[in-house]
Amino acid sequence: MRTGTAKQTYIADEALFDTATQRTWMALFFAGLCVFPFFANDYWLYMACLVAIHVASATGLNILTGYTGLVSLGQAAFMGIGAYTVAVMEQRLGTPFLLNLIGAGTVAMIGGLVVGIPSLRVKGLYLAIVTIAASFILHFVFANLGLTGGTGGMTVPPPSLWGQLLDTSFRIYWLIVPVTVLMVAGAANLFRTRIGRAFIAIRDRDISAEVLGIHLLRYKLLSFGLSSFYAGVAGGLWAYFFRVVTPESFPLILSIFFLAAIIVGGMGSILGGILGAVFMTMVPEVLKLVVGWLPIDGDTLQFVSPVRTIVFGLLIVIFLIFEPQGLAEMWRRVRRFFHMWPFRT
Repeated sequence: MRTGTAKQTYIADEALFDTATQRTWMALFFAGLCVFPFFANDYWLYMACLVAIHVASATGLNILTGYTGLVSLGQAAFMGIGAYTVAVMEQRLGTPFLLNLIGAGTVAMIGGLVVGIPSLRVKGLYLAIVTIAASFILHFVFANLGLTGGTGGMTVPPPSLWGQLLDTSFRIYWLIVPVTVLMVAGAANLFRTRIGRAFIAIRDRDISAEVLGIHLLRYKLLSFGLSSFYAGVAGGLWAYFFRVVTPESFPLILSIFFLAAIIVGGMGSILGGILGAVFMTMVPEVLKLVVGWLPIDGDTLQFVSPVRTIVFGLLIVIFLIFEPQGLAEMWRRVRRFFHMWPFRT
């Protein structure tokens, strides 16, 4: 435990960054985000945008599963709602992209509220099955509704800012990353409020939370709504980034991807959702680069390529066995070491 950090006021106790060192590192981090696109090539700009979208969606799922304790396997479906909302608003209405993103989050939130209604009666694996059923229903709607373009999907025009089309990775970076930063900051501030603490109380013991006066259905629905809003906005960013939306863009495996991300990163931690999303996105790319460097011909490569998926799965399993509290706990352990150095923790 650190010394010399006693809080004198409630405001100091609720501060996101309680030391000058933390504020300095965060300032350097934001400066790095601003400088990064001027030095990165198209590949790394592409990866940065993809990571940011995954961070936004994983943060939303962490609100629901990590902090409220409600398991969901429908995050990708809610991203699909947001993506199709953006596509329809762009094609049919031509509204500004910020309004489209808010609309995407709002429509996805309504879908999340509907799916969250059974959460008062079922939990755990039963609730997960409910969200899986919602995913299949939404996939059917996406593939058969005329408004969504059916199985052919929809194309999305690039967003425009002050008459400038955001049609390259460099330009779209300045939309995706700032929106993701705002969403993560909003989630971090949420758990400094009564609502966030109610979510945590429900996760720890819902019966006790109800005895303390927390309205279970209201707060569970609110958690579903917030998580779906995050997914909807992330789906809208995804639509602007890839410029095409089809029913196959948001399969069930993508929902499993986000659930694995918050487990690997550390559930119930904003930092855990970020680290988990980065890990899950970047490790397959690193494995792909490693395989590409190996001196093997094209015929052998088609047999080696599936090995990347196996290695990726083994990394996750091994990681969870030896560090079940996730990457966030590893980071906290490193911080404690430097806080207490040269003394032993």
